[in-house]
Amino acid sequence: MRARILIVDDNTSLAGNLRDVLEGARELDVEVALAPNGKQGLAAARRDGFDVAVVDVKLPDASGLELIAPLRAAAPHGEIVLVTGFATVDTAMAALRAGAFAFILKSFRPEELISTVAQAIEKISLKREREELERRYRAIVDAADVLILGLNAEGRVALFNPRLSALTGVSGDAALGMPFCETLVDESEQRRFNQSFQGVVEGDAAAEVEVGVRDAVGAIRRVRWHLSGVRSGGRGGRTDLVYGIGIDVTERRALERRAADAEALNAMAPLALGLAHEIRNPLNAAVLELHLLSRGIDRLSDEAIREPMKRRVGIVEAEIGRLGRLLGEFLELARPRAPHREPVDLARVVRDVLDLEEEALASHRVEVVRDLSDDCFALGDVEKLKQVVLNLVVNALDVMPDGGVLRACASGDAHEVWLSIADTGPGIDPTILAEIFDPFFTTKAAGTGLGLAIVRKIVDQHAGRVEVNTHAAEGTTVRVRLPRFTPEPVSRPPTTGSTPPRGAGI
Repeated sequence: MRARILIVDDNTSLAGNLRDVLEGARELDVEVALAPNGKQGLAAARRDGFDVAVVDVKLPDASGLELIAPLRAAAPHGEIVLVTGFATVDTAMAALRAGAFAFILKSFRPEELISTVAQAIEKISLKREREELERRYRAIVDAADVLILGLNAEGRVALFNPRLSALTGVSGDAALGMPFCETLVDESEQRRFNQSFQGVVEGDAAAEVEVGVRDAVGAIRRVRWHLSGVRSGGRGGRTDLVYGIGIDVTERRALERRAADAEALNAMAPLALGLAHEIRNPLNAAVLELHLLSRGIDRLSDEAIREPMKRRVGIVEAEIGRLGRLLGEFLELARPRAPHREPVDLARVVRDVLDLEEEALASHRVEVVRDLSDDCFALGDVEKLKQVVLNLVVNALDVMPDGGVLRACASGDAHEVWLSIADTGPGIDPTILAEIFDPFFTTKAAGTGLGLAIVRKIVDQHAGRVEVNTHAAEGTTVRVRLPRFTPEPVSRPPTTGSTPPRGAGI
């Protein structure tokens, strides 16, 4: 494209000569517009823009110095060259400080004007090229599906891409200047991150380090960082910036942990089955003996002796029942049976479990809110899905010992159906969210740590997924999503009319 030159000078003869000089120069490819005063010059700049404005300092309606700011506002990429026959060093310095590219004294040789304008055009070209490169660089950084971080030598954020903002909940502007490690890295791993970071700052080798990073809700995400330094003055110079390219490996680590758990449980399955047989026989015998003991106690005439003994028998029965449930959960986790495949109404599953637990909910003073939509069908095992809902309801009751609200929902869209159980308990500590589905992980004093592990295993068997949304002091919602079951349309045979088929007898 031809460069646009705007000449603002009330001496129309001189302005015409300048136009002829610039348009006739072999070094330049320009088109020149003229304006006789500051007002018309500003109007032309705002209407058509310019690459270089050659402005006389003394105009009938304004000073060329005063026009610098509005001209730059009209054409931010343009450069301004001031021309005058009367100037002092102070005037020249003021023009340059105001943003002028150059200051030319009359009378000047044509070569001097051509060279100055050519330099201004070259500067504009370089500026535009740099901005285009920066735009492309920023587009790559913003669009990349990895975490991109820039830290200065003090460990403060200089670059924070949108993917990292989405993970941490910190906007790019708010992150600038923030001490990254102290603010977002898990406290137990800050020292290890800083050691790797300082190694990059002080040496030449890149480093890799995996640490926990707090996300937008405070949960710890596992991120593997590749750190590399940018040095001023080439090799051996001072490190100005450390770039970190991060990959969120939380799900990968969870899958690895689940695979290891599954392998360990599969190895334990034969032992579990044999152990279950060995344990259930004495448990059954103990239950029978307790039953007989309870009947004998009932025949005692002294109530002062009878009631304490019956209370102790009740405690033992409850503990044996807990052992039986624990044994059943362990067997379900270690060697689950394959689920049946039949259409299951999720709303009915939730309704049946809530009816079953009605007495327990009432005893905990828990208000139940039901939001159960019709036509929420999945293909699966109704008994296993009832076990999922039951485990979620029991967990909700455990976190609301003094009452609260339990909201049970069933809904869906064209592709998925889901059920959810929400409580108004204290919420789950975000730092342990990644572990709550691990077998035997529990925060309860008498918990087994198998309830949510069984939930996840059953949901995995149904090709679904489990989502947990928790907020401190507000409660937790666990949502189970499953593929929607849509029955195939039944094809009906074509109806026959009263006309007999061809060839039929009459």
